[in-house]
Amino acid sequence: METIRKLTGPGGEFELREEDVLGARLPVFAGRARSLGEVLTRSVSYGDRDYLVTASRRMSFAEHAAAVASMAKALRDDLGVRPGDRIAINAANSPEWIVSFWATIAVGGIAVGYNAWWAPREIEYALGHTDPKVVIADEKRAALISEDVLTIEKDVPSLMARYPDARFEIPEVAEDDPAVILYTSGTSGRPKGAVHSHRNLTSVIEYHRFNDAMMAAFGMDPSTRRYLLALPLFHIACLHNLAVPRLATGTAVILHEGGFDVDRVLGLVERERVTNWGAVPTMAHRMVEHGDLSKYDLSSLTAFSLATAPSSPAFKARLQTAFPPAKGGLVDSYGLTESCTAISTATPADLAEAPGTLGRPTIGVQLEIRDAGNRPVPEGVEGEVCVRSAYNMIGYWRDPEATARAFDEDRWMHTGDIGVIEQGRLRLTTRRSDLIIRGGENVYPAEIENVLAEYTGVRECIVIGAPHPDLGQEVAAVVVANGPPPSPEDLAAFARERLAYFKVPTRWHITADPLPRNATGKVLRKQVEEAVS
Repeated sequence: METIRKLTGPGGEFELREEDVLGARLPVFAGRARSLGEVLTRSVSYGDRDYLVTASRRMSFAEHAAAVASMAKALRDDLGVRPGDRIAINAANSPEWIVSFWATIAVGGIAVGYNAWWAPREIEYALGHTDPKVVIADEKRAALISEDVLTIEKDVPSLMARYPDARFEIPEVAEDDPAVILYTSGTSGRPKGAVHSHRNLTSVIEYHRFNDAMMAAFGMDPSTRRYLLALPLFHIACLHNLAVPRLATGTAVILHEGGFDVDRVLGLVERERVTNWGAVPTMAHRMVEHGDLSKYDLSSLTAFSLATAPSSPAFKARLQTAFPPAKGGLVDSYGLTESCTAISTATPADLAEAPGTLGRPTIGVQLEIRDAGNRPVPEGVEGEVCVRSAYNMIGYWRDPEATARAFDEDRWMHTGDIGVIEQGRLRLTTRRSDLIIRGGENVYPAEIENVLAEYTGVRECIVIGAPHPDLGQEVAAVVVANGPPPSPEDLAAFARERLAYFKVPTRWHITADPLPRNATGKVLRKQVEEAVS
C-alpha cells in the first residue's frame, strides 16, 4: 500500500532500516526513542491531558510525571536503588502500579511484574529468582510475602508526594539493557522471566504510533482515542501494548480496577467514552451470556479486539450479533509474552475473508514456518512458527539454557506453536505442546503435575485441558493413587496452597489404574484425554 510505503520508506516518519541487534541484522524503526527514560521525559509535554482515569480518579500527564519524579527520587535517595536493580510489583491494577513501573524506569531499574494470582510458594520462588531491591505490593499480596514491602495503598502514595519539586534524573542506559521482566508459565515446572529491553519496548511504541498514523491517513483522529485497560498489568497486552505506548502518544488509559464485571466495565466505557478495548475471549463470552446490553451507550467503542487465547469463528459470529461494537471493529491477534507485542493481527477484513486465521505479520516482524530440521517450508505446509524482530525478548532471566532453546544463532525465536501460512495469513493448528489456556492465562501441566506428585499417596498423575463453556478450558487432573485414594477436596486444598488459583484443577479423575504409556515410557496424553472427556 502506498501509505505504508511512504510512512516506512526512506525519510518516512516510521522509516524501517536494518541494523545489528544482538548479533543479527533486523528491521528497526529509525526514529525510535533510544530508551524508555526518553519516552517518560517527553510525556511531560502532554500537560493536563488525561493519562490515567479510573471510576473515581483522574491523573493527567503532568500529575503523573510529578508523581513519578518524586517516587524515583525517594527510591534513589532514600531506599538506595541503583541502575540495574530489580523492583518487583505484585498487585492488582491501579494507577499506583503504573507510577511504580515508570519510577523504576526513571532510576534505571528493571521493573519485574509478578503474577498477582500467585500462591506464596510461587512468590517465594520469584523473589529468589529476581532478587529485587524493593518489593511493591498491595495489602492483599503483601500478606503473602515474607519480606518487607512498600504497600500500594499507603507507601506508594507517600513516595509519590514526598518530593513535589523533584525533577527527572534518568541515568543513561544501552538500548539492549533490560527494562522489564514478566513471567510466563514454565514448560518444565517453574515460571520463566522473559526479559524485555528498552529497544523492545520503544519498538512496540513505534508500532502503535505507526498504527495511529495509519488511522490519521484514513481521516481518523488518533488523539481522541481512549483505551480501556481491563486485563492485568503483569501481561504484555496491558503494560507493553497499552500503558506504555499511550504515555508516548498522549492518549488516555481508562483503567478498570477489580475483577471483571460486565455492568461495571460497560458503565465505565459509557461514562468515559472509551473507543478501544482489548479483551480475552472469556470476557467476551460473559458479555454474550449477560443478556441485553442495549441499556449502555457504547457508540464511542469503535475498536474491539480479542487476544491471549484462541476463539472460534462460530464464537466470533455470536459475539458480533450480541455485542454491536464487535460488528465491523473486531480484530484478533497472536502473540507471546516473549514477543512483546502481536506477532500477527487479523483485521476485520481478514476475519471476513479467512475465518480462523490470525492475519499477516506485524510490521517489522519476520515470520517463517519451519520443519523439524529448522528449514523454512513453503506456504501451505505445516510446521513450527518462528519469528524474528526487534520486539522479541532478549532472553530468559538467569536461564541461559532456556534462552538457547528459544533462539537459534540468527535470533530466530522458536515459539513451539504449530501453524501454516495461507495466502500470507497465519493459521495456528496447535498451540505449544500440552498448553492449557484458561480464561486467557497460560497453564503448563508440568508445573501442576510436579506439585501433585508431592502429595503422599499419589503414584503418578497427568494434567490436561478440558473444554469449558466460559473459560475456554479448565484444568483437569488424572491421579493414580498409591493405596487409599485421596479425595478431590484434599488434593485441591494441597494444590491451592502451592499454586495460583487458576492452576488448581477443577476436574479430578482418581484411579488405581496406571497411566497408559508407549514403548519409551511416555504417557499417552491423547489417550488419557479421550478416556476422561
